[in-house]
Amino acid sequence: MVNLPVIDMARTGQNIARLRKQAGLSVRDLQDIFGFATPQAIYKWQQGAVLPTIDNLVVLAAVLQVRLDDILATDTVAQTQISA
Repeated sequence: MVNLPVIDMARTGQNIARLRKQAGLSVRDLQDIFGFATPQAIYKWQQGAVLPTIDNLVVLAAVLQVRLDDILATDTVAQTQISA
């Protein structure tokens, strides 16, 4: 059995909200940066309802000046049998 990381969406959303505030950015600022028509995607990220796509996650890390690991919260609760 191998422990594999699992993304904790709620904690990741909390990280996004906290890091955004620390960077002095509003939800509207992020909406403009990403070119979204509405702020709904940002709110969904912060609520942990959905995760940013990988390309948006990379941009988010650059805008917030943090590493991806600072945004993503993971747990190692999933176990699986890996066979070759």
